[in-house]
Amino acid sequence: MIITKTLEEIELMRESALVVSKTLGMLAKEVKPGVTTNQLNAMAEAFIRDQGAVPGFLGLYGCPSTLLTSVNDAVVHGLPTDEPLKEGDIVAIDCGAVKNEFYGDHAYTFEVGEIDAKTKKLLDVTKASLYLGIREFKHGNRVGDIGYAIQDYCESHNYGVVRELVGHGLGKKLHEDPEVPNYGKRGRGKKFVEGMTIAIEPMINMGTHQVKQLSDGWTIVTKDGKPSAHFEHNVALVNGKPELLSTFAYVYEALGITSDEEKEFRQKEFVL
Repeated sequence: MIITKTLEEIELMRESALVVSKTLGMLAKEVKPGVTTNQLNAMAEAFIRDQGAVPGFLGLYGCPSTLLTSVNDAVVHGLPTDEPLKEGDIVAIDCGAVKNEFYGDHAYTFEVGEIDAKTKKLLDVTKASLYLGIREFKHGNRVGDIGYAIQDYCESHNYGVVRELVGHGLGKKLHEDPEVPNYGKRGRGKKFVEGMTIAIEPMINMGTHQVKQLSDGWTIVTKDGKPSAHFEHNVALVNGKPELLSTFAYVYEALGITSDEEKEFRQKEFVL
């Protein structure tokens, strides 16, 4: 069952999403060769609590960490470790927080030092596909329209679109209806309704779309060992159009970069 939100509830969700946005912005300055994902995890937990929120993942479904940190061929759900990040790595940081009873949940794939051109293209295409998916979250469309937009764009670059893991509704629970796959057919699936709040999160592989789970019971990796990228935003349907609740602005500020993708949505974002 889809749980729609009032405008007041959407504003509370925006606060939760911004806790995560600011956390990712803080981490952007810390992701560098020699740093461990366990160190990043400890920083994130302290930062979230300092903002008057609590970590959204810690303890949920038995999750042992505040962050899920997926390095190189890890797609999602990577657990933090004491292994230092290396020059040329990529690390997808997925973070959740709860404030005012609502979840914020989004992700960004960071470059560790200088990365090779092929991996850089994977990150650029995956992030661009996120915004193509967001544009389809509008009155009259259905879940399949988001999936089709993401799949069509990423597969045009010969990348693999993960099937087993999907975006989702978001609210007082981390995972609500509907599921939001990154593949699909136009006009198929549940219809979007005013007040819906969802997490759109393309998980795109350089090679095969096939994945497997490691023995830790959490980490999902690509079957061919090639890199994977993951970006995620929280979006509400307001007046029939997508409104970003989360923002990468804090990440971009920390990294000193400007994004064309987010400019189109900037007027609808709440950036402090």
